[in-house]
Amino acid sequence: MSQPSTGYTVAFAAGVCLVASVFVSGAAVSLKPMQEANKVLDRQKKVLVVAGLMEEGESITPDEIQKRFDDNIAARLVSLETGMVVESAENGQSAADYDQRKATKDPALSVEAPDNKAKVARKANIATVYCVKKANACDQHILPIEGKGLWSTLYGFLSVDSDANTIRGITFYEHAETPGLGGEIDNPGWKAKWVGRKVYDDKGHVAIHVKKGAAGDVKSDPYAVDGLSGATLTSNGVTYSVDFWLGEEGFETYLNNVKSGKVKG
Repeated sequence: MSQPSTGYTVAFAAGVCLVASVFVSGAAVSLKPMQEANKVLDRQKKVLVVAGLMEEGESITPDEIQKRFDDNIAARLVSLETGMVVESAENGQSAADYDQRKATKDPALSVEAPDNKAKVARKANIATVYCVKKANACDQHILPIEGKGLWSTLYGFLSVDSDANTIRGITFYEHAETPGLGGEIDNPGWKAKWVGRKVYDDKGHVAIHVKKGAAGDVKSDPYAVDGLSGATLTSNGVTYSVDFWLGEEGFETYLNNVKSGKVKG
């Protein structure tokens, strides 16, 4: 029995690869809307958790997540330069459609960030703030934060009380830190230690930080949170992220406007 020629073998292999690539590409394209929807759903879950409107690990349907989110959360667009709420983003999108992370990659919608320890390279001109609705007011301001940890960029949310200073919660929805070490930023027990701490000191400076070792209770040590054992660089990354996004380059002006009444709480 004669052996197939080299040309036939190469052509056959190329054909198999072509067919396989078509199937893979088709699957990727067809699944992308579902993947994007799942990302949005997961982010909504994280917002609900940090707002105290959903328990960690609570199992509820996507429809219930959407309903709980719509009933309790209102997204608002905020200019990081002026700290004021704006009607729409620079690209004309409303708060419901705007993607802050995508805008960060667009030079027309973002600016280069000054050198910072959080290693934030660029920041969008317009940010999305989630308000927890209560009696037609904003009971909590849920702010997006990000910064470099040990192995990855940490993306999360920090919730601040209506006084624009007291922390109500923190969570991270995307990172690739080491499980059992830096990955402990997902530990509900550690996240609970943030509740009641203060962001700004008496002089208005960002004072909240993750310290090395154990912090005292909220009353005696209001500006510190327990460090993560064996994960100093991740702990520092959280501190630097909060310092950047709650400082003058981030939401400090917005929160000052809330305190002064320029922005309706």
